[in-house]
Amino acid sequence: MADLELETIGRVRVARLNRPDKKNAQSEEMLDLLSAALREADEDPAVGCFVITGAGDAFCSGGDLGRRSKEQEARDPTPLERKERLAKVSQRVARAVELFEKPLIAAVNGAAVGAGMDMALMCDFRVAGASARFSEGYIRVGLLPGNGGCYFLPRIVGMPKALELLWTGDFVDAEEALRLGMVNHVYPDAELMTRTLALAQRIADGPPVQLRDIKKLTYQAQHTDLRTSLESVSAHMAVVQSTEDYKEAIKAFKEKRKPVFKGR
Repeated sequence: MADLELETIGRVRVARLNRPDKKNAQSEEMLDLLSAALREADEDPAVGCFVITGAGDAFCSGGDLGRRSKEQEARDPTPLERKERLAKVSQRVARAVELFEKPLIAAVNGAAVGAGMDMALMCDFRVAGASARFSEGYIRVGLLPGNGGCYFLPRIVGMPKALELLWTGDFVDAEEALRLGMVNHVYPDAELMTRTLALAQRIADGPPVQLRDIKKLTYQAQHTDLRTSLESVSAHMAVVQSTEDYKEAIKAFKEKRKPVFKGR
């Protein structure tokens, strides 16, 4: 079986991390397939939303430390080799996510640890099953958060709480994650994918150009001043108001029916 399974349900592309015997620990194949799937889905007009989840009873237990140990036994890599491997292998999904313009959701079933928690954090938002648990566990094995934890976590929970979680590696359960704003919703485990897919499909049914622009403008606004953000919104607004989907949305609103969008 491939280390990543892809399925399309309606307008939602689902990527399932597929190493359940290893609690979905990341392999090079998994990272290759996921980064490629993100690039392909971003170009596919039939895909309106992307969901990442895990097979079995875990989301992702992080990097495969067993594989890493075998490599180190053969030959200890140089610092440059370690740096390049992290950038070219471990971080390839984070780099693909940065370029992904469509809505991206993590459906966290069970444990999300280390690089697995980073993978959840890099999504636009997260929903969790009741048994979900989160830990930036790098500190426990003498490592640093290598896949964006230091970047994403403070932006979600604030600097003081982020540093506590990064320094201790403590686990956060689903209800605490909800209180911290780390996840948007907590669902019973048996309902996680059904409820996630319903939300993802609802989002995917929106006008594609407007969905992309909202995501782009929201992220850009985190790194700029208000005046620049408003100027950028004005430029994008002029474009979206010229689209067929804008006209369809207005017409459907007046006719009290569900709009049918075409992405143009």
